[in-house]
Amino acid sequence: MFSTGGSSGGFRGRRRFGASQGVLSEMNVVPLVDVVLVLLIIFMLTAHVMDYGLEVNVPKVKATKENTDVLPTVTISSDQTLHLNEKKVNIHDLQKRLEQQFKGQTTVYLACDGAIRWDLLAPVMAELADGKYQIRMVTKPLESGK
Repeated sequence: MFSTGGSSGGFRGRRRFGASQGVLSEMNVVPLVDVVLVLLIIFMLTAHVMDYGLEVNVPKVKATKENTDVLPTVTISSDQTLHLNEKKVNIHDLQKRLEQQFKGQTTVYLACDGAIRWDLLAPVMAELADGKYQIRMVTKPLESGK
């Protein structure tokens, strides 16, 4: 006589896999679901950063006073050309031209078209900062009716 787990048999403590205990034939998908959910959360948190970055609208401010002095104004036009007081200038000659035309001036006004990308504006700002100039951004004045 054969026993399947009773105390009288010689198979004490041993388990037998047979018809009563089937072999586990299905895959455990819980770890896979955990990994997929973690990846989904990471994607949801980082997807908005990869798209376009931040949109910044330059604010309009009240005009404080009129000034008739000739001030050093660096302008980046919509066709991506650089001007110093409406005269075309190369970025590498910018510091030299500022020293020649505006001796002793430490403040430079920077105006650029709204369609200019940051990667075109950043080198101009770096060149002015390298020359130890204080940069002031030119903004558009508010309309009096609004």
